[in-house]
Parts: sequence; C-alpha cells; structure tokens
Amino acid sequence: MASTAGTETRNRSARRTRRAAAAVVTALGLVGTATACGAGTSGGGAGDSTVVVAVAGDPGSLSPTTTLVSTALAMNSFAYDTLVHFDADGSPVPGVAEKWSATTTTATFTIRPGVTCEDGSALTAEDVAAEYNHIADPKNQSPMLGLSVPVTAVAKADEAARTVTITTKKPAPFIVQMSRLLPLLCEKSLAAPTALARTTDASGPYRLTEAVPGDHYTYVKRDGYSWGPRGSTGAGLPGKVVFKVVANESTAANLLMAGQINIALINGADQDRLDAAKVKYRSMEALFGQLLFNQAAGRPTADLAVRKALVSVLDLGQLGNVATGGKGKPATSIGEIAPTPCSGDTVKGNLPAHDTAKAATALTEAGWTKSGGTWTKDGRPLALGLSYATNQGPQVASAVELAVQQWTAFGVKATAKPKGSSSIVGTLAGGDWDIAWAPIGVTLPDQLTQFYDGPPPPKGNNFGSVANPEYHRLAARASAKDGASGCDLWDAADAALVKNVDIVPVVSKANRYYGKGVTFEVDGGGIVPSTLRRSAG
Repeated sequence: MASTAGTETRNRSARRTRRAAAAVVTALGLVGTATACGAGTSGGGAGDSTVVVAVAGDPGSLSPTTTLVSTALAMNSFAYDTLVHFDADGSPVPGVAEKWSATTTTATFTIRPGVTCEDGSALTAEDVAAEYNHIADPKNQSPMLGLSVPVTAVAKADEAARTVTITTKKPAPFIVQMSRLLPLLCEKSLAAPTALARTTDASGPYRLTEAVPGDHYTYVKRDGYSWGPRGSTGAGLPGKVVFKVVANESTAANLLMAGQINIALINGADQDRLDAAKVKYRSMEALFGQLLFNQAAGRPTADLAVRKALVSVLDLGQLGNVATGGKGKPATSIGEIAPTPCSGDTVKGNLPAHDTAKAATALTEAGWTKSGGTWTKDGRPLALGLSYATNQGPQVASAVELAVQQWTAFGVKATAKPKGSSSIVGTLAGGDWDIAWAPIGVTLPDQLTQFYDGPPPPKGNNFGSVANPEYHRLAARASAKDGASGCDLWDAADAALVKNVDIVPVVSKANRYYGKGVTFEVDGGGIVPSTLRRSAG
C-alpha cells in the first residue's frame, strides 16, 4: 500500500486534473451555463448603474491561480486583467503589456506603467515574472500550467526596462496568446493563493466587495482604471456588477422577458419565445456535442473496430438535431473556439458513415458474434455506459437516450449514465467510464494536446488514454512552428484523432447571449468586461 505522503500526492494530482478539466469546459457545457441580469440604474450615468450577472451555479473558489471552472473564469475576468486581449479575428492586442516580441521558445512583454492592484500597489514586471514562475513550479499544482503558462517556463524581470521575459525548453507556439488566460495579481498574493477564494487582489476594472456563496457576489468598479484592451479605461462601465446564482434557464428567460434581466445566456427551447419577442442577442459558435471513448486496457472501446462500429450505428445528424433542438450545425472542429488562430474543418469526411451493416461486419471481423440479439466475445457481452452532464439540459439527455436506443437495437447492452456538472469531470478523471458526451473547448490547438496525448490521470489529463502516434507526430511538428504558421499541421493532427475515432465531434451550436437594456460583446469566455454598457430599452 502506498504511503500517506504518496497518497496525498496522488490526491493533489487528481484534484489538479479535475480543476484542469473544468477549465477547458468553458464551452463544454460540463460546468454550467452563465446568465446575466440587471437591476436598473442607481444613478444618472452609465458608470453609476448596476448590472446583476446570474450564474447557473456557485463558482466555488475564485482563487485565480488554482481554479479554472468556467463560472469562476467569467467572474475573474471582471477582476483580473491579462497581458494581452484578443481582437475579433483572434489576434492579440495590448492589455497590461503595451508591446511584446516572441518566438516559439521565448517571449518578452513590456509592462504598461500605472497598472495597480486592488490595494493601490503597482503591478510590476517582477510581479508578473513571479506569477509565471509560481504556476510553472510543479509543486504548486496549478491547473493553469500548460494552459496559460508553458510547462517548462522560466520568467525573469527587468524592472528598469519594465520587461518580463519568459523562456521555455519545450516549444510553445502560442506563448503570447496563452497569456490571455493568465489573470494577473501582485506577488504578495502568491504566498497564500487560497486566501483569494472569496476575495480579490484585483488588477482589472472591478474588485469583489461581497461574497455570499450560493447566492451572490458583488463587484464594484475601481477608480482610475486605465489599462484595459488597447489602453481603454473604466469610463462608461457599470459601477457595480453583481453575480447572482440563478439555476434554471427558463427562469432566466422569464426574468428577461419581464424586464428584470439584462442579459441571459439561453441555449434551450426558450430561444424561440425570445426570438419571437425580437430580443437581441450576441452569439459565439462552440462545440456542443462530442463523444470521447475510454481506451484504457480492458475497456471494449480500446478496440478501434468497436469504436468504428459504435459510431457507424449512430445517426450523428439526428443526434445533433435532438441535442440542440434543431439549432445546431455539424461540428467542424474538435473544440477550438473563436477567436482561434486555426479554424480548418477537421471533421468532414473523417468519420465512419451511418451504416449498421458495415458496423456488424466490423464487429464480426474483430471476433464478435451475435447471440440472442446481443454481441458477445469470449463469453462477455458488449456492454457500455454513456456518461453525460445533466446541466447541458434535457435535449442532451434526449440525444443520449437516442444513442442508447440505437446501440441497443443493434445488440449492444448500452445504458445512459447521467452525472452532475462536477461529477462528470470527476468521472472522467476517475477512469470508471466507457463513453462520454464531453465537448472540450479551448482557444488554442496546442491546449488540446494534454487531453489527447501524454499520460492519463492522475499524472495527466488524457482522460480517454488516447494513444495516437499520428496525432503525437503532427502535434510535435506543429509545436515547432510559430503561431498560425503551424495551423495546417494542427488541423492535420486534429483530423488524425477523428479518423482514428478517438473522439467524435457531433454538433456545434451558437451560444446566444440575449440582452435588454445593455450592450456588450462576447467571446469564448462569455461577456467581454470592457464592452459592457447600460443602454436604453
């Protein structure tokens, strides 16, 4: 039996794995849907107004270096600024960094003067370097390692020049773009990151003034904020933003229709009545449905023939229509969300066609026989469960049941395995599953490598124990190229996963943020804080 110390190490690693999994599910649907609502103005100008942002569930810890749950990410974006921001086309624009230069193994950022943390102390190049090194240190178990900070990063500051230089032994082709996911805080807060679970050390436009878990979180605009995207200021931003827990999407739609909500992210059937009422919306296309197979030893889905047969049995178009209420489109990527530098179609033509006869032939050739209406091999039936997150809504549950019905009719002992938003992530990390409806969403293609290459949990995030030599080879070649110059290789790597039926992208869908009485823009993380304004209507 392992020692207590060894057990604790594995437990910490497992917790880090679950947090990292939750991170990428910003577009996943595994963590929950955010909505936003407004409580009217409390003064004469837009800067004096209050906007209440309702989230489908409590964010849990808000500590910016230890949590990456999508709800917490959305809230933290109001309190913490980043070195760069993204333009509509995915290109980086100045934030706290006024300029930069980069290769695949190094980047130098020049820190804008006048940036401060919540207590008024200056945010310096030394602070930024300290945060990079803190996350890069494996002993700190930060889930941001590999997502916002390269895994072999070392940072050094030149305070006189206001520069921080990051170097990495392993190529990081999007090292500048990665920094967009790094919420900046002053070095003093790194000593006890958990202390920021219910408070802030804000470097962004807002600071947290009240936290009531399970109910609401109140953020107040900071005075003197002037280092937003391209040097934008806090002028015109709402004076207060309150994140309120609202669990039911239909309730959010009702409040929106009644004029009590300014913004609501609505993904279900309530879209129809909002459209009929001509409520305006902003939308962002994202992967909504994807099947992930557990290829660990002993699992039936470790066999390529089984995976191909299972996919051939399914009518993927029908599943996508059911999951999205007819509002989705065939998936074209394995999870890169706009704005992203690589946007090629890596799915079309790469999946097995819907053909039950071919499915039967594939299983037969792989040594399976059908007896009593059930496929068996070595005396064991082909039995599997399809896990899914219940918070993706009843339409996804219906799509899962349809898949189970189609497999059952073919002779597979299939069952649906509903999971809560947090337990589905724990299920994937724990390894006791066969197939999961698990769309993973990121903004950069190299961020997907940790999920489809490398070690499985608890040492890594390769939940499906995927071992695809072609993906590994192409991803390594792409990583050696700078930024978008490697997109052809990244697209080929993604396609290799689809061709091998390691993952099956099913459907994408536009996440619609409906709004009344506000104007705003959205990206893959939700509302862009610097664009939020109160308006008439």
